[in-house]
Amino acid sequence: MIPISRPNIGKEEKDAVMKVLDSGIIASGPKVKEFEKNFAEYCGVKHAVAVSNGTCAIHAALHGCGIKKGDKVITTPFTFIATSNSIIHAGAEPVFVDVEEESFNISPDKLEQALKKDIFRKIKAVIPVHLYGQVCQMDKITAIAQKYGIKVIEDAAQAHGAKFNGKKAGVFGDAATFSMYATKNMATGEGGMVTTNNDGIAEKIRIFINHGMPKVYYHTEVGYNYRTTDLEAAIGVEQLKKLDGFNSKRKENSHRMNKLLALYPFIKCPQQMPGRDHIYHQYTIRVSDGLRDKLLEHLNAKGVGAKIFYPVPLHKQPVYLNLIKKNQSFPAAEKLASEVISLPVHPLLTDADFVEIAEAFKTFDGVKK
Repeated sequence: MIPISRPNIGKEEKDAVMKVLDSGIIASGPKVKEFEKNFAEYCGVKHAVAVSNGTCAIHAALHGCGIKKGDKVITTPFTFIATSNSIIHAGAEPVFVDVEEESFNISPDKLEQALKKDIFRKIKAVIPVHLYGQVCQMDKITAIAQKYGIKVIEDAAQAHGAKFNGKKAGVFGDAATFSMYATKNMATGEGGMVTTNNDGIAEKIRIFINHGMPKVYYHTEVGYNYRTTDLEAAIGVEQLKKLDGFNSKRKENSHRMNKLLALYPFIKCPQQMPGRDHIYHQYTIRVSDGLRDKLLEHLNAKGVGAKIFYPVPLHKQPVYLNLIKKNQSFPAAEKLASEVISLPVHPLLTDADFVEIAEAFKTFDGVKK
């Protein structure tokens, strides 16, 4: 089976982990500080705070931005549930707005429509998700947020190194969050990061993720243990050095996939939108004519690890039936959920893998001969 993703771990990461093990400092220590410094410099921000995973990163960022019980936070219904779960964990309520079909990302027009309807001014923030590795229209989103006086927290879990108008994800909002999960473009197994240019937000997050403890055994709030370890940070330091190379290979593989799929009119390849540098965390096609599920089954049977991200929009998730507003409809998100398939484009794909993928598509019954 050709996997949809595969961690790209080399000798450098293994040696770095062994050095940490030999040092005896395997919890949060100097490697975490090094990783934070390097990540902040890479993104072009003042602060990066390492945390234990991407979900914790969103929760911590919400706390850092002052989101509290009774507040509402806008986000997209077409993403992984961690985004909206974190809003609920912060005591707030997720408010969904629809996405753009072309980019898969939150619609700035729909965002402004929701804010215009917010007569009680309970919406305090928006979390745009840079889905699949392409940055949202952050110029429009930040302008709208400023107009209505709300915070912007980028969910950049899938967008390490992706750019909008020449700037990297992680610099546009009041804060931004990243995941280092095993499938991400750079991976530490688990792990996450929050970036911000705001000194106060950074300090508030650092206290929150360490049991509300600004100094040892002196607690000023009820926080969490969201710290990461030097073991993960050691991997992260080495992965960050390779990230641009990983992303370049993903882009190269995506262009190759575009050519391979140009033969099939029922497939729409992902679009790189103007001003964006897409880093293809996922290479996600849209399949028309009701052929999506049949094609997915065929590809998997032929050894191609294709997957659906995400088959059920968040407003339709069973867990939310009693937690969010009922009878909502987001046509674009619902349509995309019924059409998308993600295909392997990770950096470890070989020429033989592409031959196998091409053969799998050629033998699909839905192809008109």
